[in-house]
Amino acid sequence: MTNKVLFCATVDYHFKAFHLPYMEWFKEQGWEVHVAAAGEVVLPFVDQKYNLPINRSPLSGSNFQAYRQLKSIIDDNDYKIIHCHTPVGGVLARLAAKDARITGTKVVYTAHGFHFCKGAPFPNWLIYYPIEKSLAKYTDCLVTINDEDYKLALKHNFKANEIAHVHGVGVDIDRFKPINKNKKRELREALGYNPDGFFMFYAAEFNKNKNQSLLIKALALIKDDTPSAKLLLAGEGRLLEQCRGLALSLGVDKMVDFLGFRQDVDQLLSISDIAVASSMREGLPVNVMEAMSCGLPVIATENRGHLELVVNHQNGYIVPRSDHQLLGKRIRDLYFSKQLLSTMGVESRKRIKTYSLKNVGLELGKIYSSYMMEDHHETESKYYRANL
Repeated sequence: MTNKVLFCATVDYHFKAFHLPYMEWFKEQGWEVHVAAAGEVVLPFVDQKYNLPINRSPLSGSNFQAYRQLKSIIDDNDYKIIHCHTPVGGVLARLAAKDARITGTKVVYTAHGFHFCKGAPFPNWLIYYPIEKSLAKYTDCLVTINDEDYKLALKHNFKANEIAHVHGVGVDIDRFKPINKNKKRELREALGYNPDGFFMFYAAEFNKNKNQSLLIKALALIKDDTPSAKLLLAGEGRLLEQCRGLALSLGVDKMVDFLGFRQDVDQLLSISDIAVASSMREGLPVNVMEAMSCGLPVIATENRGHLELVVNHQNGYIVPRSDHQLLGKRIRDLYFSKQLLSTMGVESRKRIKTYSLKNVGLELGKIYSSYMMEDHHETESKYYRANL
């Protein structure tokens, strides 16, 4: 009988964005790969896909229907491993797999940043903490992606059989890589930008947490000193028009490009001089990892995910979450120092190797291997050959 693995999350795009290499790996081991999530995205390396009515809102009535469907799917398929992601997807999968665990199914849950953390609002602790702690006992391996969450789960005695720390979802350091000055100038011209400009890049949904308004306010403070600076903001969201209005009111609308949804983030990073990140809360941000992989210094607000990646004054700067004045000063510091741009960029590329697809794949491979029938060392060697 073919072994089966089920990946579950709230929405299927989550897998397209972050987990295809690991699905491919399971296929190379001869396993069937199933996916359960909301959405109709066509995913490679998947033998069976279930479109469930999972809703991001925990109290949505459709989640009860999704739970019943998911439990039926799990009961019918005899999965050896279930790997669940996202808060709602993780809750539904662990509840639906309770009976299956009795007969040997192993449940892995990746917490992509607990909603309760140092500095989080009290309601987050009131709501999310008891849910995560109570569901830990239905989890064979709780995977955390930053050091703060790992220590929190240990300190608060989460009852998962194992608590592991994996370095995120992995970044493709062969796709996201530095380019030389000549290529950068050529690419800037090809994209319609000033080859001698100073470019800052941030890719994120326009919402309260991502806090793009902080970047616009900081730019307004230094606009007279940094005339060739350009802030590139990729993404969509409900606060997009509000940020457009803010840029206009502060007189920096010509210095900010609102790029919308983009699939050429690697090229946009390649033409940039620095990356900026203004979010209030992060687990382990992929946008910062991709920027570091491209050899960029990063100016980021203080939160656990940014602190995991950016070492102040080494590969960038950390600033308080509401301090647009210091943020502006740090941008100005890098604008006027090619030496800082170079040394911090080299340090970013050096530090990101721990978070590469290959390294994260090996970390996950060890977890998966402990639940697979084949010999651990054989599995690990196959992972090396997969060139993740």
